[in-house]
Amino acid sequence: MGGWAIAVHGGAGVDPNLPTERQEEAKRLLTHCLNLGISALRSNLSAIDVVELVVRELETDPLFNSGRGSALTEKGTVEMEASIMDGPKRRCGAVSGITTVKNPISLARLVMEKSPHSYLAFAGAEEFARNQGVELVDNDYFITEDNVGMLKLAKEANSILFDYRIPIVGLETCSAGAAATESLLQMNGLPISVYTPETVGCVVVDKEGRCAAATSTGGLMNKMTGRIGDSPLIGAGTYACDLCGVSCTGEGEAIIRGTLAREVGAVMEYKGLGLQEAVDYVVRERLDEGKAGLIAVSNNGEVACGFNTNGMFRGIASENGFMEVAIWE
Repeated sequence: MGGWAIAVHGGAGVDPNLPTERQEEAKRLLTHCLNLGISALRSNLSAIDVVELVVRELETDPLFNSGRGSALTEKGTVEMEASIMDGPKRRCGAVSGITTVKNPISLARLVMEKSPHSYLAFAGAEEFARNQGVELVDNDYFITEDNVGMLKLAKEANSILFDYRIPIVGLETCSAGAAATESLLQMNGLPISVYTPETVGCVVVDKEGRCAAATSTGGLMNKMTGRIGDSPLIGAGTYACDLCGVSCTGEGEAIIRGTLAREVGAVMEYKGLGLQEAVDYVVRERLDEGKAGLIAVSNNGEVACGFNTNGMFRGIASENGFMEVAIWE
């Protein structure tokens, strides 16, 4: 065993004009979450306990797009989704269409441990949450003043936004007519703006070599109600097995098509690649024209990340003392 390792992310595809204070705020939160996970690992918590703990913290803070502070649907509501996976027996749980559960990642774990299923969504997931006695809040709890303003701008731009905290000047550029529309990224043939989705995730390998992964998001700003992205899909946004744990972020539709998280484990198993080699291969070969990033750990204590965007909010640490929090290449 190579000791424990942990990685956390807050989205891939960062606006190059992101204000310095926003960058520092993100780094502080990522550092806090890493330290929380490190402390838990030193206290011998299992990998699955640590990924849930860290993602709950990210869901509670409104900075990134999960839990409180989630992106808004076209109707101005919040529909969240999350998944969690325990590597040793490949147990998993996922939820979508969550509107009242304070911490969707914990509901996903309850689906894994307290239901006969792997995935519950919308009214069924909400009913399961009530039956399990999890903490519930009004949908307004998740909505922030900034998000309401960004939804208004997104509607004026007639666009789905990856980063719902785009500076107004950038959004005005996106809505400046047909010429601007032609320059936008296409998602399933439709234009969207190119900024970070700010999904959150955590991957951990504990000192016993057990891997786990968790991912949580509010999705895209101004998304259609009922849209489900990659984050709750096992093998796409989240995957863990005996070899590794992976959490993805970015253009959900591209991640789904490429079954990105599972591909990391697959090329390790079938091509014999090391963790970083596998991450690099998958980002290079499995995204087609999509934009995304991922974090990963292996059962021997390796930790890695990769992305084909200009940046990704990320932090990594390992038992040997290495720790890094970064945004850009």
